[in-house]
Amino acid sequence: MDRRSFLQTLGAVTLSQLLGACQQNNRTALQVNLLQKTLPPQLVDKFRSNSNIPLQISLKSSTQEIFTQLQKWNKEDQKQRSEKVPSEDQPKLPSRLASLGDYWLPQAIQQNLIQPLSADDLNRWSALAPQWQQLVRRDLQGNPSAEGKIWGAPYRWGATMIAFRKDKFRDLGWQPQDWSDLWRSELKEHISLLDQPREVIGLTLKKLGQSYNLEDLDTISELPQTLKELNEQTLFYASSQYLEPLILGDTWAAVGWSSDILPTLAREPDLEAVFPASGSALWADLWVQVQPSETINQWINYWWEDTVANNLSKFTDTISPLLSTTLPVKSQSHRLVAAPKQFERSEFLFPLSPPTLQQYERLWQAMRIPV
Repeated sequence: MDRRSFLQTLGAVTLSQLLGACQQNNRTALQVNLLQKTLPPQLVDKFRSNSNIPLQISLKSSTQEIFTQLQKWNKEDQKQRSEKVPSEDQPKLPSRLASLGDYWLPQAIQQNLIQPLSADDLNRWSALAPQWQQLVRRDLQGNPSAEGKIWGAPYRWGATMIAFRKDKFRDLGWQPQDWSDLWRSELKEHISLLDQPREVIGLTLKKLGQSYNLEDLDTISELPQTLKELNEQTLFYASSQYLEPLILGDTWAAVGWSSDILPTLAREPDLEAVFPASGSALWADLWVQVQPSETINQWINYWWEDTVANNLSKFTDTISPLLSTTLPVKSQSHRLVAAPKQFERSEFLFPLSPPTLQQYERLWQAMRIPV
């Protein structure tokens, strides 16, 4: 089945089926909060049909909304415990699960909004590559720790990419391949950057052969001047709607997230995108639980099944960490997995210490001061 046929079959899955499929049975309901347009409804409906678990899907427009919902659930649980109602008289709550970006994981752990998972309950935990296991093993402050507990289950990922206009670069006689190309003189005032210090300073560190997670930026003497030179190349900074100027031809290249770029490529034949050769910043969405339950384990294990993981990667614009097949070239996500060396050189953005964050703020302000 091709992508178009797959998506056409989604019409058979009504919104009421997904949002209100809560047949009365003896099984604990599962309440899932996730971003809009992240999961194929057909795959969600398949889980509901196969498991017979009453399923409540709540679609959110931003990760901030999901995080706020986790805080609301936490307050409800605290209130219920403070009222000291006998357990037999307490209302039966559904198992609560959310999709959370890895960037939000430290805050969720620190605020006690989520509970760790058990590797014994995750059928394919051992099949995850080390970088995925390292991503979700955290201490109680949310920092990466080899001895930490498992605070989430990654089910899809993406990366920061360079999108560009094919016609403009055809005239130039070359195409972007790596971050260093953003400094080429032909692109002066023709690029846009994300309005994010970690992303912009991070890609500059990568250009200089350093890590996105470097702790002491002052050890890189050439960093301030390199950032100023990049700023001179930049027409504007934006973290949303940065692709519209590229579509119109006002910019020739744009640094952005694959979740924005890849869907746009399917609609705009004049655009192309590249996963930078020296590696990039990675992000992942994780399943996190409010309280442990068997229904949650079933949900996570379902999305890690080979067939489901492959279809999620084939028919959406993200990749499962357990992808076990080759994606067709016509799949936009093919660009993320066609270059395994780029992935190996890429990094997740881990929490930084307060002194390092101060260095980021200082450099971010200095690079954007008009000359």
